[in-house]
Amino acid sequence: MTFLNRLAVWRAGGRSVRITWDKPYPTDELDGLVIGGGDDISATLYGGEVSVDVRVDPRRDEIELNALKTADELGLPVLGICRGSQIMNVFYGGSLHTEIRKIFKDAPQLRTVLPRKCVDILPDTRLRELLRVDHCNVNSLHHQAVDALGDGFDVAARDEHGMIQGIERKGGRFLLGVQWHPEFLFWQPRQQRLFNALVAAAKERMRS
Repeated sequence: MTFLNRLAVWRAGGRSVRITWDKPYPTDELDGLVIGGGDDISATLYGGEVSVDVRVDPRRDEIELNALKTADELGLPVLGICRGSQIMNVFYGGSLHTEIRKIFKDAPQLRTVLPRKCVDILPDTRLRELLRVDHCNVNSLHHQAVDALGDGFDVAARDEHGMIQGIERKGGRFLLGVQWHPEFLFWQPRQQRLFNALVAAAKERMRS
């Protein structure tokens, strides 16, 4: 978890711990889970095309899949950011576009932390309720994206080229993934509300 993710969790009233291969933490003691951005997910996990031109991190794949398994068993709320949204989708049986430039050929090849990509937030979604807008500008730091949805998930946002930018699972449990990095847009209250909602869901689970 990056410093900005940890800062966003703190601003929401939570306390974060960073989990890495050499710094493990008992995931069954967590109250919620944030999975942030990073290297590509191994294509073998979702039946994608294996490429030697991308950087993967099998150890991180293993850590996050195990954390998601624990979260599923305990009913923990989960917020997936960029790679985190993708691996959440894979965990629940979905797949990814390994290289979006091969699929969305008309889409500009954006790679920026600045909010230069416009996404449409679908009505009647948790994401729409949290962001309180029909569309917003976000950053873009990815070349993979969600393809087939995982079990029980719905599309929550798309960009103008039809690429999935947000996913969520219906029902009471908080399971939300966004393709952008809300932590880099910390000056926007709407993006902070994603972290606020995660921490609120964690606190509600602790009370129940």
